[in-house]
Amino acid sequence: MTTLTFLSATRRTVWAAAFAATMAGCATTSTPVNLADTIATTPTLSTLSSLITKAGLTETLKTGGPFTVFAPTDAAFKAVPASTMDDLAKHPEKLKDVLTYHVISGKTMAADVKNSNAKTVNGASVALSKAGDFVTIESAAVVQADIGATNGVVHTIDAVLLPPKK
Repeated sequence: MTTLTFLSATRRTVWAAAFAATMAGCATTSTPVNLADTIATTPTLSTLSSLITKAGLTETLKTGGPFTVFAPTDAAFKAVPASTMDDLAKHPEKLKDVLTYHVISGKTMAADVKNSNAKTVNGASVALSKAGDFVTIESAAVVQADIGATNGVVHTIDAVLLPPKK
């Protein structure tokens, strides 16, 4: 894990555990399906899948795109304070804002990531960076890259990103 030496020991441990869980729980399908179904059939993304439904984004992720979804794992959502999750549950517009902050237009494979900013579907910018095969979006590391879908690609990440205040 020499590529992770710049991360703290705690962050490396969390990243390694999330990576192992993601690899163990990846959906295995021979035919790509749309983004919503890809997320729904990936066991480590069950929290994200239910939040997509609550926010009314399922149809968009089934028929729209292409999109690149930086998908927080279930472990990433568990790290979010309960008060924040409760607030998002009470305010669907905030939930939608947070979820669309994890999506960029177009299909960006990990190999295509450049050290630059990208505009999210919610209108804010995020910093993307790449060092060798290691990809990050803001402070989140990509745990599993390039999960293909018919209308884009999913990259699982180890943290939930909160958009800047508007």
